[in-house]
Amino acid sequence: MSYPNSRFFYLLLLLLFLFIGSIQAQNFKRDSLKNELNNNIKKDSNRVKTLNDLAFYYYKKNPTQALTYVKEAKRLAAEIEFIKGQARSFFINGLIESKKSNYNESINYYNEALLLYEKINRKNKVSECYAKIGFMFFYNYEFNNAILNFKRSIAIDNQIRNTNKTAIKLKYIGHSFFDTGKYNEALLYYNKAKSLNIKLNNELELSNCYLSIGSIFLKKANYPFALKNYNKSLETSEKIKDSLGVSKALNNLGLVYKNYENYDKAIENYKKSLEYQRKIGNKKNISKALNNIGVIYINKKDYKTALNYHKEALLISEEINDKIGQTRYLNNIGRVYGELKNEIKAIRCFEKAEVISLKFGYQLGLCNSYYRMTISYINQKKYKKALFYALKGKNISNKLRILYFQKDIYELLSVIYNNIGDYKRAFKSHKKFKIFNDSLFNKENIQKITQLEYEYKYKDELASAEKRELKLTKRVRSTSQDLENSKHNLLLGVIAFLVTILTLGGVIFFLRIRNEKSKIQNIVIEQKLLRSQMTPHFIFNSLSVLQGMILNKEQKKSISYLSKFSKLLRIILENSRDKTVLLSQELTAIENYLTLQNLENETYNYTISINDTLNTSEFKIPPMLIQPFIENAIEHAFINQSENKTIAINLEFLNKELICKIIDNGIGISSQTENNNQYKKSLSTAITSERLKILSKYFKMKGTVTLEDRSKYNKKGTQVILKIPYIKERVSN
Repeated sequence: MSYPNSRFFYLLLLLLFLFIGSIQAQNFKRDSLKNELNNNIKKDSNRVKTLNDLAFYYYKKNPTQALTYVKEAKRLAAEIEFIKGQARSFFINGLIESKKSNYNESINYYNEALLLYEKINRKNKVSECYAKIGFMFFYNYEFNNAILNFKRSIAIDNQIRNTNKTAIKLKYIGHSFFDTGKYNEALLYYNKAKSLNIKLNNELELSNCYLSIGSIFLKKANYPFALKNYNKSLETSEKIKDSLGVSKALNNLGLVYKNYENYDKAIENYKKSLEYQRKIGNKKNISKALNNIGVIYINKKDYKTALNYHKEALLISEEINDKIGQTRYLNNIGRVYGELKNEIKAIRCFEKAEVISLKFGYQLGLCNSYYRMTISYINQKKYKKALFYALKGKNISNKLRILYFQKDIYELLSVIYNNIGDYKRAFKSHKKFKIFNDSLFNKENIQKITQLEYEYKYKDELASAEKRELKLTKRVRSTSQDLENSKHNLLLGVIAFLVTILTLGGVIFFLRIRNEKSKIQNIVIEQKLLRSQMTPHFIFNSLSVLQGMILNKEQKKSISYLSKFSKLLRIILENSRDKTVLLSQELTAIENYLTLQNLENETYNYTISINDTLNTSEFKIPPMLIQPFIENAIEHAFINQSENKTIAINLEFLNKELICKIIDNGIGISSQTENNNQYKKSLSTAITSERLKILSKYFKMKGTVTLEDRSKYNKKGTQVILKIPYIKERVSN
């Protein structure tokens, strides 16, 4: 036998011995308890304890056998008036019923145990009973009752100062609020659980908290914060080698990438998550991963593949009686049928989902069903039925305050009212849609978040400085007292030491101030660029074009224009949140901008060419560097030129430099100078140049901008050469 095979054989042998040893230890415990029961025939408390221990031993392995022991224990405990033993019997009876998913029966037994434990003042056991009742209500989708019992359990934990299990209860209160759509309340309790887990150094539960907090931000469409928390969860789970936690984090990262419309990255994360879940065997999470992959294929318009994934997810959820999962997967199957123009099958799925959601009070699923039914009836031009379900969806979405549903429902209401001739309500609904759409991408909120982050950092550094100052003051006072009894040469040495410390402190303080000024300067430049990025002139022109389309009754064209305009605003505002974005994302924003500028009358011919050696998914660059120069070309390059306007954007990676060239065939810089007496750069161009100087230091590579008149090449127009600082990342296959 070869050495590797021999080593494998010994490993198997060792595992076999360990397995046999574990079974023997369990069998020894069981046999020991049975012997103790046979030897003790007295009707006393010891016999009750033994019967309860045997019931507890069997409740997971053989619930029927466990019931036999627990019934005898209850009868004997009542007969000898052994309240503590009787309470434990009821508690174990609750465990047995919960194992069989008989949640109502389980709650009854836990309540019996609770009353007996209260009678003998066993507060820790009373707390445990309230927690178990809370879990039963949670699994039975009675979330308000779950919250009530978890809070009662926590109140007792605080009384007896036993907070080891409080964090889990706080987390499940958060889950209960989350599943009823109360996201602010859920976030409050998730943060409480996170703080307690940090204090207890419980990294497993901490990973779960980061996951839950990320899901709140995902629901609120705050994708950067969602991504941040999911990555923290993934990092923590990988650290403690928790496969289930890694799988959940990967799944939720896929959700974020889906919302960023990076579908390949989303599928990659979902499939990794699914692979982990299949190894673990967690059917509920397997169904979630299958559903999420299906949603991506819907977005990729591969409906056949999407349907297969959603149907498999539904089968698993029915097998494990996951009601929330069933509503989610039925809604998605209906959505696929809708895309395939089979509205009858689609509505059947939505109606099934509605019944389940109504039964279990799942408001989020109900809102989704009504939204999807509204679309199906609009597609069939059954506007009265569409209006009925749209109004139902509106009431729930307003109650839950879910911006995405509010925005989408009001958009559908506008379409319905317009088609039934109620133009006044159509106009009001469209105004509401605009309000909710704008609030999703509110620039002021982005600026406030940035301001709060830097205020927090400043206050934190200020507090640290005060602590250091206090320590230094105490040290100086102590030194002064010692110096009174010291020799002259020691005094000189101490003074020299203090002078040195103060000098170094002054240097450090000066460097810190300079660093903070640099940060503030960078923020100001980025904010200026954001403000200048979408100029009032461009927005005014866009809205004027849109108004003209509406007045000309060009409905399809105006809807297309509005959609592209909203998408462009969204991309720019999302990109402005991050210090770096993928080059592919930046190019998407640029193409949307050029398309929008060209949509009305195809004034410009534009091309975006990328060198074959350049993979745009590998490069991260500062956002909004290229677009200002394109805007500058559109506004200034084609004065008195009505035809043959071309703008070319070329990207290449040469000698470790990322180079972008923006070339137009306009009048050129020299002509602009003659016409305007003095050539002036646009505001955005000046800001970009200033910004590149700072970014060069941050990225530790040179970033430059060069403007040339193409007349020196015997050609017409202007050429802008951008050398862009970048971060290169390896893209996994």
